[in-house]
Amino acid sequence: MNATPPEVTDAVRSLERRTADLFAHFVEREASGVPLPGRSTAHRFAVLSALGRRDLSLARLAEGHLDATAILHELDDSLPAEGERWGVWAARPPGPGVRATRGEQGWRISGVKPYCSGARSCTHALVTADADDGHRLFAVALDHPGARAVEGTWPAIGMAGSDSLDMSFTDVPARAVGGVDGHVLRPGFQHGGIGVAACWLGGAHAVAAPLYGRAAAGQLNGHAAAHLGAVDMLLHTADTVLRRAGDDIDADPFDVREEARVRGLRVRALAEKVCTEVLEHVGRATGAGPLCRDERHARAVADLTVYVRQHHAESNLAELGRLATTDFPAATAPATTTGPAAAVPSGPDGARVDCVRTPGVPGGGKSVRDIPVRNL
Repeated sequence: MNATPPEVTDAVRSLERRTADLFAHFVEREASGVPLPGRSTAHRFAVLSALGRRDLSLARLAEGHLDATAILHELDDSLPAEGERWGVWAARPPGPGVRATRGEQGWRISGVKPYCSGARSCTHALVTADADDGHRLFAVALDHPGARAVEGTWPAIGMAGSDSLDMSFTDVPARAVGGVDGHVLRPGFQHGGIGVAACWLGGAHAVAAPLYGRAAAGQLNGHAAAHLGAVDMLLHTADTVLRRAGDDIDADPFDVREEARVRGLRVRALAEKVCTEVLEHVGRATGAGPLCRDERHARAVADLTVYVRQHHAESNLAELGRLATTDFPAATAPATTTGPAAAVPSGPDGARVDCVRTPGVPGGGKSVRDIPVRNL
C-alpha cells in the first residue's frame, strides 16, 4: 500500500510534497473565492497575507496561481479550468533563457527557465520567452513530454517547499497570451507586485509569533517588550498601508491616474523594510532558542529571509526616488485645466474619470511604458 498513513507527521514527509498537497487543496477549495485585482483588492491581499502567516512556500504557490488567473482574465479573457494549478514563471537572469518560435502549427518554446515555483505540482504555467518580435508570455501545459523539471536545481533551505526547480522545455507547444511585453505593460502587473508584498508581510507576522506568544504568557522583560513594541508598530503600519493600497487599486483598477508603479514601489519597499526589521527585532529579543527548538519558527525565518530578497533593494529605491521627484513641481502650483475635455476624459468603461493633477499626487504624467520593467 503506497498511501501515506494519516498519522504520519509533517516532519516525515518532504516539504515539497506537503506544500504541494496544501497548494492543491487551496486551488480546489479556496482559490475561486479570491477576488481579482480591482474587485475587493484589500481582501485579496488579506488572503495572501494570511497564507504567508501559515506557510510562505504555500503562499508563493498560491500567489502564482492567483496571479496567473488575473493575467489570463486581463489578457486572454479566460480563467483556469477546474483541476488546473497554474504558475507564473517569468524570471529572466543573464543567460540563453527560453526561446519561442512560430511555425505552421503555432508557437513552440525551448530552453531552460530558472526559479519555477511549483515545478512538480503545477499543471500549467505562464512562461516568458524571447521571440523574434520581442519578449512574450505563453500558456503552457506541463504534461507535454518536452516539459521537464531539472532535478537538483533547488537545494535551498529557505523556501524549500516552494519546489522552485529549473524547468527544461524542448519543443513544447505554447499559446501566446497578449502581445509583445503585454504582460508587464498592463496595470495588473503593478497590482500583482503588491500581492507578493502581502505574502512577505504574512511571513513577517509568522516570524513575530513567538514574541507575541511570550507577551501573552507574561514572559516579557523590558528588553523584549521594547522589541515587541517596535515589531507591533512596524506590522500595524504595513498592514494599514497594504489595505489602503487595495482600496486605491479598486478606485482606479485601469490606472487612469498613472499611480500604479509608484504605489507598487512604495508598498514593496515598505514591506521589505518591515520584514527585514522584524527579523532583526525578533532575533534580538528571543535569542537562539526559537531558532533551535521551534521548527515552525526556524522555517519561517529561513523562508522569509529568502523570499523577501525577491525585492530589488536599492535598484527599486533608486527608481522610486526618480519617480517621486515628479511630485514636487505639482506642489508649487495649483492644478489647472485647459478645458472640460482635457480635464475629464473617458475611462476604459466609458465613465468620466477626473485625471486632473493635484498637489502630492504621484505619477507625474509618466506612462507605465516609460518606466523600466523588472521581474517581480
